[in-house]
Formats: sequence, C-alpha cells, structure tokens
Amino acid sequence: MADIFTLTAPELAALLCSRVCHDIISPVGAINNGLELLDEGGADEDAMNLIRVSARNASAKLQFARIAFGAAGSAGMQIDTGDAEAVATAFMKNEKPEFSWSGPRAYLPKNKVKLLLNLIMIANAAIPRGGKLAVTLEDLETEPKFTLVAGGPMVRVPPKFLEMHSGQKPEEAIDAHAVQPYYTLLLARETDMAVEIRASAEEIRLTASRQ
Repeated sequence: MADIFTLTAPELAALLCSRVCHDIISPVGAINNGLELLDEGGADEDAMNLIRVSARNASAKLQFARIAFGAAGSAGMQIDTGDAEAVATAFMKNEKPEFSWSGPRAYLPKNKVKLLLNLIMIANAAIPRGGKLAVTLEDLETEPKFTLVAGGPMVRVPPKFLEMHSGQKPEEAIDAHAVQPYYTLLLARETDMAVEIRASAEEIRLTASRQ
C-alpha cells in the first residue's frame, strides 16, 4: 500500500484545505442568503432561522475539521476522546444518519483520534441516504480499537476508499474529493493501525486496530 502515498507535504496540505473549503461553502453561502433576505426587508424570522441553522452547521464542520485535519491541540501529543465525541456528535447532527458513540473516555495520540474522525467521515459517506452510524471505542488504555458500523439503504463502501485500501494506486490523480480517503489511510499507516472492511448488503463494518 505504501506505493499509493505519493503526495508531497505541500500537495497534501493544499488538497486538505480545498476539502475543508468545499465542506463549508454550503452553510456559509446559506448565511449570506439569509443576510440578503434581511437586507431586502422581508421574511425576517425565516432569514434569522436560516442564519442560525447555517451558522451552527458551519461551526460544527470547522470544529470537526480542526481536529480531523488540522493541528488541534498542537501543544501536546494527545487528544481527549471526549472532545472528539463532542465535535463528532455536533458534526453528525447536520448529516442524515442517526449517530451514536460508546466507549470509555481517555487521552489518545493525536493521529489516532484523527484516524477515528476520518473513519467517521468514510462511514457516513457509505450511507448517503441515511440510516445508523455507531462508533465503539475499546481498550483505550492498552491497544485502542475502533469499530464503526454503518447501516442503511443503498449502503456501499466509498469507491475511492475501497480502491486505495486494496493497495491499488488510483488511476486518476488525487483531488480534493479523493484526498480524505487518502489521508485516512495515511493516518492508519502513521499510527500502525490496520483498517479492516467487512461489507454486506445491510451494513458496513470498519475496524481499526494495531497491526
């Protein structure tokens, strides 16, 4: 699989920035639309509701991205899984699946928490029409293990993630859409954790544990 990790640090940084911008364009645009409605003097309550909801959405996405992609907590090498749960729960409130998180609270190495949050994004993408997404954390004090189960209609492993997980070098260049699966597997390598995929017609189970 090592052969797929060919992006330079500047290329990876640029693509991750593009991905974050892509994710927040929609809620920020909705805030702008609400402000335009207020400027026109009509539908004040509807405009304010649009602004409130969109502002919460944008904030949740940015807080999530801050840990999943950024240098959150750069003063230390560990992140509280309670903080990760909080940003993941806020992020998933704006998504279609019903979300649950179970497991003990602990401090984990930063990149392992990043891996967990990125796996949540992969699992969420596997059920685009909604359903249920359950996250379970185990053995955090010894050998952390993450299990994510996504079930819903038309469930499928995101093709780019499946392709790269198999060790195949993507036929097309990594772009802002493919960089998140790429980054997920890069984090798995950096943390020495293996990501296992089990898929059926009803659900997809992603497990990350020490190789």
